[in-house]
Amino acid sequence: QVQLVESGGGLVQAGGSLRLSCAPSRSIFSINAMGWYRQAPGKQRELVARITRSGATNYGDSVKGRFTISRDNAKNTVYLQMNSLKPEDTAVYYCNAQFLTLPNDYWGQGTQVTVSS
Repeated sequence: QVQLVESGGGLVQAGGSLRLSCAPSRSIFSINAMGWYRQAPGKQRELVARITRSGATNYGDSVKGRFTISRDNAKNTVYLQMNSLKPEDTAVYYCNAQFLTLPNDYWGQGTQVTVSS
C-alpha cells in the first residue's frame, strides 16, 4: 500500500515561514507528479503547488511568489517552502502523488497550517 508521510505543519504568525515535507513510501522516480493541495473550512480543496517528473512546476495564483515546491531525489522527499504567510493561508495541507504505473491519485493524511494575524 502506498503511503505519503507529511510533516512540518504548525502555528506561525503572519509574515512567517514554514516548510512542509512529503515522503512517499515508493521511490520518487516512480512518480509522475507530486503536489500540495489545501482545504480551508467551508471551502473546496485547491491546488497550492505541483512538480512533475521533469521538474516543471505550477502554483495556485494566491501563492505565486511566496511558496516554492522542490524535490530532493536523494531523500525521496518533496518540500513546500512557504514564506510571507498570511492568515488566509490557514488550511489543512495535503500531499498528492500520481504514480507512473498506478491508476489512482494518492493522498497524505493532511497537516494543519495555522497563520495568526
